[in-house]
Amino acid sequence: MQNPQTLTPSSSRPKTFDLILTSMLIALVFVATLLLNIRLPIAANGGLVHLGTAMLFIASMLFGPKKGALAGSFGMAIFDLVSGWTLWAPFTFIARGIQGYVVGKIAWAGGKNGSSVGLNILAAIVSIPFMLAVYYVCEGILYGNWYAPMASIPGNLVQNGVGILVAIPVVLVLKRIPYFK
Repeated sequence: MQNPQTLTPSSSRPKTFDLILTSMLIALVFVATLLLNIRLPIAANGGLVHLGTAMLFIASMLFGPKKGALAGSFGMAIFDLVSGWTLWAPFTFIARGIQGYVVGKIAWAGGKNGSSVGLNILAAIVSIPFMLAVYYVCEGILYGNWYAPMASIPGNLVQNGVGILVAIPVVLVLKRIPYFK
């Protein structure tokens, strides 16, 4: 590690900007999850449709797999901690971190950097089974059976579908801005 006194302003700026950007993405996912959500009256444990998933997709498509994974995992896990879903926070951290990473990895494949609409749609769709699998296994362990978690799948599919429908047009518009190209 470099001595902080030997850092030049130009060498510390990218690291500082990267930290600020990642923190802002985490905050955006958290706020979109907290303020823009609807509880679904399905299954015993219900379900939640929120725009945090759209923000996870947007962050991953615009900034790549690492920032997408961090934004999704921390943003939604913090939501779980502050909104009464505390038990789910570690599982959300894993599920949404993997989902954000998968979306970013595919969207940024082949040097596309999230600029291919088709690749972005594919990335979001491919990420869904990863998220579903993590939540399914966690619910199976928590509930002590492997049938109860199936009731959460429709709500999770709706949530991801809404996320895709919101994220793709937003990314398409933002990619026209020089900063995001």
